[in-house]
Amino acid sequence: MPPSPSCLCALSAWCSLVIATPVGAAPYTPSTDQQVLETLPASVGNAGARELRELRADLAADPQNLDKALRLARRYYAEVAAEGDPRYVGYAQAALAPWWDQPDPPPAARVMRAVLLQFNHHFAEARADLNAALQAEPDNAEAWAWLAAISLVQADYAQARRACARLQALATPLIGRACVAQIDSLTGHSARAVADLRSALLQFPQAEADQKLWALTRLAEAEERRGDFPAAEAAYRSALDLQLTDGYLLAAYADFLLDRGRPGEVLTLLRGKTRSDLLLLRMALAAKALNDPALKGWESDLAARFDAAQLRGDTVHQKEESRFALGVQRQAGRALVLAGQNFAVQREPADARILLEAALAARQPAAAQPALQWLADSGHDGVLLNGLAQQLKGQQ
Repeated sequence: MPPSPSCLCALSAWCSLVIATPVGAAPYTPSTDQQVLETLPASVGNAGARELRELRADLAADPQNLDKALRLARRYYAEVAAEGDPRYVGYAQAALAPWWDQPDPPPAARVMRAVLLQFNHHFAEARADLNAALQAEPDNAEAWAWLAAISLVQADYAQARRACARLQALATPLIGRACVAQIDSLTGHSARAVADLRSALLQFPQAEADQKLWALTRLAEAEERRGDFPAAEAAYRSALDLQLTDGYLLAAYADFLLDRGRPGEVLTLLRGKTRSDLLLLRMALAAKALNDPALKGWESDLAARFDAAQLRGDTVHQKEESRFALGVQRQAGRALVLAGQNFAVQREPADARILLEAALAARQPAAAQPALQWLADSGHDGVLLNGLAQQLKGQQ
C-alpha cells in the first residue's frame, strides 16, 4: 500500500525533524477553546489556515475523538516540517492530551506520541512506543519509517536496515528503495546508493512529488558526500523545482552553498525564513561570511533563542548552538563542549562534522575521538568528514 503522508514525513524527518531539530517547543495547552494559539505565517496560506481552524474546531467539539486528534496533530507536525517553527510540536501534543499519559494507548496514538517524543530527543521512549505499536500492528508503515529514522539518528544501522526491509513491503517502490540507499550512503557504499537512487527515480517517474523530493534530497546528499558537487547541485535544484516547501531541503542546500563559498545565494534562498531557527542559523552564517549588516540582529535573535532553551533545560538545540558558537561567535571551546554533548545523543554526519570542526578549531584532537570512532565503525566514505579526520591526525 502507498505510504501515508505521515510515513513520508517520517522518512524526511530523519534529516529535518528527528535530526536537524530547531530549538524545541514546550508543550502548550490553551486555557479555553476560544484562545488564539498562533498567528499563522503567510506561507501557510488561506487554505492552510482555514484547514487548521476547521481541524481545531472539529476536535474542540469532540476532544476524545482520536481520529480527529491525530488529524490535527499530524497537520501541525507537517507545518513543522515545512516551516521549522517548533511551536507546532507543542500544539500537536496538546491535541493528544487525553492519550499522552496513558500507559497503553491505541497504536496510532503511540506512533504520534513517539513522533513528538523524538522531536525532543526522547529517543528511548519513542522507540518503546514504536515497538509496542508494531507488536500490535506489524504492518504499520508509519511506525517502521519512524523506527528507521530514529535508528539512523543514533547510528544503529542494523536496526535501520531491518526497519527499511519491512518498509519495502509496505511503501511504494521508490520510498522502499530510497530507504535502503540512505543507509548505504552512510555506511561506506555511497556509490551504490547513488546508483540505486538514480535507478529508482528513473524507474518510477510517476511517483508523487513529495516522494520524489525525498529521494532527490537523499541523492543530492549522497553525491555531495562523494565529492561530485555538480551532480549534487543538480539533484538539489531538481528537488527545489518541485516547489514543495521543505525546511530540511532548504537547510541542506544552504549548507551546500555555504561550503561552496556562495553565501549571497543563501540569503536569497532563505529570504524571510527567520521563524525557523534552523534556517536563521544558515542566514547568520551567510551574513557572517559577507559581513552583512543584518548579522547583528540575527546573531542577537539566535543568542536569545538559545539562552531561552537553556533556561528551560532544553538540550535539543546543541548541534545548532555549537555551529552558532563556532561559525558566528568564533567561540571554539564552547562549540566543542556543545558538539560533544550533542554527539552523545545523536550521531549523524552533521553531528560528526561539527564535532570534528570544533575540535580542529580548539586544537583538541582527542575530543573528536567519538566522531572518529563512528567514522571507523560505520565505514563512512564521505570526502569531507574523512578530510577533517586527516586534519585532526595532523594535530596529534
